[in-house]
Amino acid sequence: MIIAMWVINGLLAVVFVAAGAVKIVTPAEALRARGMTWVEEYKPATVRVIGAAEVLGAVGLIVPRLISIAPILTPIAALCLAATMAGAVATHVRRQEPYAPALVLGAACLASALLGFVAH
Repeated sequence: MIIAMWVINGLLAVVFVAAGAVKIVTPAEALRARGMTWVEEYKPATVRVIGAAEVLGAVGLIVPRLISIAPILTPIAALCLAATMAGAVATHVRRQEPYAPALVLGAACLASALLGFVAH
């Protein structure tokens, strides 16, 4: 089970670092041009905060368990990312946009949390 958790967390960390970094460094107009039309509903600072939460969540998926300091934070980070993805799903459903990627990521975060709590 621990191997499954590390595989899921590694993949999730890569995805969330990339997605979060893009939201942090890319202007809202450029994000909108890339197809992230949901950013028009939020202030640029809010989009950056979402990106920062994704990056910090990705760090939380790996670091606590890796260095064995407060490893309980790893599944908690997964739950927090799942909550973020629930918000993303709600936003995309409301805007009648594709929501499957956020739903899949949210489910993977929940699986990570479950594995993390069981392996703890």
